[in-house]
Parts: sequence; C-alpha cells; structure tokens
Amino acid sequence: MLTDYHLHLRPDDDDTPPERYFTTENVDRYLAAAEAAGVEELGVSEHVYRFTQALDLWRHPFWEEQARDDLDAYCDFIRTTPLRLGVECDYVPAAEDRTASLLESRDFDYVVGSVHFVGEAAVDHPGWDVWEGSGDPDEVWRRYFEALAECARSGLFDILAHPDLVKVWGSSRPLPTRDPRFFYEPAIEAIADSGIAVEISTAGLRKPVGELYPASAFVEMCLEVDAAFALSSDAHLPEQVGFGYPRAIELLTSLGVEELCVFEERRRRLAPLGPVMED
Repeated sequence: MLTDYHLHLRPDDDDTPPERYFTTENVDRYLAAAEAAGVEELGVSEHVYRFTQALDLWRHPFWEEQARDDLDAYCDFIRTTPLRLGVECDYVPAAEDRTASLLESRDFDYVVGSVHFVGEAAVDHPGWDVWEGSGDPDEVWRRYFEALAECARSGLFDILAHPDLVKVWGSSRPLPTRDPRFFYEPAIEAIADSGIAVEISTAGLRKPVGELYPASAFVEMCLEVDAAFALSSDAHLPEQVGFGYPRAIELLTSLGVEELCVFEERRRRLAPLGPVMED
C-alpha cells in the first residue's frame, strides 16, 4: 500500500478562512488526487499553530499571527470524511505536559511531530530566518538535530516529520563544514530509543534544496537501528498528493525497505510497500 499522512487541506496563507478549505468538496479533490496517484490511505495533519489552542503551548509571535482556527471544529469535520485524522504538532521544549494534554484529549489517528524553530528563529520561515545575521551553519545544524532528538524522545508523537528540514534552502544558505552524519547522530540515537516512525517526505523536491527529506545517508542510519518509515508528500494542494513518490519508493526499495507504517487510533502496524508509480 501507499500512504500520504502529512498533508494540509489549506495553503499556508495567513488570512485563509478555514471554511473555504474544510469542505467535503475540497476533501473530495484530495481523495480523487490520491486515487489517481495510487495512494490508498490518506490522512490530514494541519499545523497545530493554526489553532487557538496551540497558544497554550507557545506564544511565539508567529504562532500568535497564525492561530485563528478551532482545533475541535477541525477534528469534528475530519471525522465526517474518509480521511485519517492527524495533526502536525511542533515540539516545544518545556511544554511537554501541555502538549500531551492537548493531544491526548482528541481522538487523533496519528500525530506528526516536527521541528521548525531553533530557539526563537525558524529554519524554514523567512520572516523568522535563523540564518539572518551571523548564523553559524555548524551551530544551527547541531541545535536543529538536538531539538529533533528531543522531539523523538518526548514520546508525544507517532511520526517524525521531514527529519532534515534544516537543509530546505539548499545552497542559498550556509552549509556546515562537517559531514552531515555527525549532526544526524543524536537524532538517530533518539529514533532508536523511542521507536518513532521516520517520515520519508517528498516535499523537499518542491523546495529550493530539491531533495527528499531525509537524505539517503540519514535513511541508511535509520535502517541501522531498525527504524520504521512513514510516507508523505506534505501536500498543500490536491495536485501535490503523492508528488514525487517514485523517487521516494525507489530510495526505499533500493535500501531493502519493504513495509510502511499505517496508523489508526494512535496504533501502528506495518503494511507492504506499494509498487513504483509513474509521475
């Protein structure tokens, strides 16, 4: 089977009203795109910071700008559709108990854990760019992967999203001088200890870096610790569902991966990986 668990029904637009995109008609567009792409199981995982309840976790100015929707209304709507119910929840240091309360009080099928910020600065949001000023790339990468390790070890999440997101800008931002595997190590150890599923995301193919998340070396290190994998496109439009999957499947099969994670009610099972498709 093929899955796409990390996707969004609405584009990343500050003033987009939820009622425009949280509709059965929009869901039907995503389902039709999934069928055309050969994706058998589709789930939605909107950004937690789009919901007012997320301000109980963190009151970063970016979150305060974004938090307009109601989390429970979102959950109620998705439960009227065939989609699996998920959420993409940022790991917020020192907010583990509050995050657990927010997540455990809703009936998610899975929770995607992500790291977008290093301290107050973001690795992928230009308005909060961690690279502004004198951002040292070795220090940024070190802090990012240490935060990713904390995210994995927190036990709050089922899937670790776009694990090397820090590379999103490619060569247009400074790159570290050390071998990337040096920075991966803390996250790999945390993946081994926690058992969290590692997301293979094709979203990086649509970004300046032009690569899958994560890099093949990261995937190889995950296999050394017997990690399990989830497959996603991080689509923000219907036509992005299943985008770039042949590349992702080629990588996984070349490394001997034969199964993907499937989720329901926060329970995980493994299913055979589907065949390579044509774009």
